[in-house]
Amino acid sequence: MTKLTVFSSSEPNFNQEIVRERLRQARYSFNLALIATGLSACIGFIGAGLLLTGRVTEGSITATGGIAASVRCAQLAKEANDRLDKTLVELNDTD
Repeated sequence: MTKLTVFSSSEPNFNQEIVRERLRQARYSFNLALIATGLSACIGFIGAGLLLTGRVTEGSITATGGIAASVRCAQLAKEANDRLDKTLVELNDTD
């Protein structure tokens, strides 16, 4: 993986810290969304299993919960990606 140098020595330290913090938060948000997506997929599979074994009510509720969580996690991942894109644009504007 290539490590990018984003800061020059002439930039104020305060701006560097803000950008670093935004990047850190975006990484954590993306990783959390990825983990939550995996968990919600497991919940969806459990719901499908319940549906197949004849427990329609429990299966429907579980599968619906898994799908809803997956949708929200995808939104969180997109928001994290958008924050990273915004930071990149701001960095390019300052150069």
